[in-house]
Amino acid sequence: MGAPPGLVGSFTPDDTEGLEAPERRTLSLGLQEHGLRLDKLLTQLAPEFSRSHLQHLIQAGHVQVNEVVQQQASRKLKAGQRVLVDLVQPAESMAFTPQTMDLNVVFEDEHLLVVNKPPGLVVHPAAGNWSGTLLNGLLARDPAAARLPRAGIVHRLDKDTSGLMVVARSLEAMTALVRALAAREVHRQYMALVQGDVGSEPFSVDAPIGRDPQVRVRMAVVPSGKEARTDVSPVAYRAGVSAVWCKLHTGRTHQIRVHMQHRGHPLVADAVYGGPSLLGMTRQALHAAELAFTHPLTTEPLSFKAQPPQDLAQAWASVVSD
Repeated sequence: MGAPPGLVGSFTPDDTEGLEAPERRTLSLGLQEHGLRLDKLLTQLAPEFSRSHLQHLIQAGHVQVNEVVQQQASRKLKAGQRVLVDLVQPAESMAFTPQTMDLNVVFEDEHLLVVNKPPGLVVHPAAGNWSGTLLNGLLARDPAAARLPRAGIVHRLDKDTSGLMVVARSLEAMTALVRALAAREVHRQYMALVQGDVGSEPFSVDAPIGRDPQVRVRMAVVPSGKEARTDVSPVAYRAGVSAVWCKLHTGRTHQIRVHMQHRGHPLVADAVYGGPSLLGMTRQALHAAELAFTHPLTTEPLSFKAQPPQDLAQAWASVVSD
C-alpha cells in the first residue's frame, strides 16, 4: 500500500490484531516531509481524523519519532526520521457501539421493554460519556435497536437517578410512546428526599424550566422556559429532611431537581442544585418508583413498581420510620 496523497516517504499500515487495538501507521520521512510540524504530518498520514484529535493523540503519548514518544505537536521533523502513530479512535466513535451489560429488564415483549435503571448509568451518549451508556447496552441486547432512533429511548433519567424507564422495540411503539408522553398519558411517580420541612399538605410547582442563564450546565425556572408541572405529596419529616412523592405532568430536563430547588428544598446530595449530602447519600436522592401507561399496540394497561436501591432505601427508611 502506498502513502496517502501528499506523502512521499515509505508508508506502512502496520495492521494490529484484535478489535480493541488501534490501527498503527508509520512513515519514514523523505525530503518532501522535511521541516513539517508533527501535527501537520499526521493530518496527511491520517486525513480521516481531525487535526485537534491528532494533536490530542500526540499529547496522550500515542506518537513516536524514531521510537521515542513525542508529545510536542509543533516539533519540526527531518528527512530520514520515522514517525509512528497509534490511531486511537475519538471517544465519540463509541457512541453507537454495542456494549454488553447486565440490564435489569422488568417487562419485555416484541414492541417494548421496561428497564429498572441503576444509579450511575448514563442513558444516552453525550460529551464526557460516549460509551458505557444504556443505549450501548440496548444495542448489544437487541441488534434491531440500531434501526430505531436513539435505540428506542423515548425518555431519560439523569445519570444518578435510578428507576423505571420504558424503551420502544418497534417503530410503531416508539411513535405511539412519544405521542403518549407528549399527551401526558404516561404516569411517573418518584421518591425523593429533600432538604428542609415542606409541610404536611400536598402542593404543585407549576413553573417554566429552561437553561440557567448564569450556569449553563444547569436548568432553572425562567420566564422563557417550557411549561413544567410537578405535584408533590409529603410523606414524613425528620432531622431536616423531608420524604416526598413527586408526580410528573411534564418531562423537562432535571424537572424535579429544579422545581424542588426553586421552592427552597433541593434534593439531598444534589451537588448541582445545592443539595447537602445527608443520610449517607452520595448522589441525588431520587428514584423513579412507579410507571404506568397503556401498551401502544395491545392497549393493555401496564403498571410497574420498583424498589429503590439500597442507599436510598436506607435513607428513606431513616426519615419515614416511626
